[in-house]
Amino acid sequence: MERLIESRSSEETFLLGKQLGQSIREGTVICLYGDLGSGKTVLAKGLGEGLGVTDTMTSPTFTLIQEYSTKIDGLKLIHMDLYRLRYPEEAEIIGVADYFRDDCVCLLEWPEIIVDLLPEDRLEIRIQGSGDQTRLIMLNF
Repeated sequence: MERLIESRSSEETFLLGKQLGQSIREGTVICLYGDLGSGKTVLAKGLGEGLGVTDTMTSPTFTLIQEYSTKIDGLKLIHMDLYRLRYPEEAEIIGVADYFRDDCVCLLEWPEIIVDLLPEDRLEIRIQGSGDQTRLIMLNF
């Protein structure tokens, strides 16, 4: 199922993420696509708030993987930024697929490099636009 949403501001993008976080189920893998500056981190922060993350969320560009506790007992939000990976084997070495389990919601930025490792059942979110432009956000369940 596909759904197209127009976001006119970072606040709207954040609220979309928050709504997703409030409705997402355990074990969900979310693949987030978009150019630099498209709003991926804003959407991720909204998702975290929707799940009840109380820590300050940052883009894991240099750490690659950030783990956050949520308000749901035992559920973790795993935020991964795979931008710096050059080869799929690097994702295997750092254990990306180990987080694809029922006690985690996994949010992956730049997942293109690990397409062969991704579970078939996943949510794909594509954000088009940057800067002051209106964003087109496509959800593919």
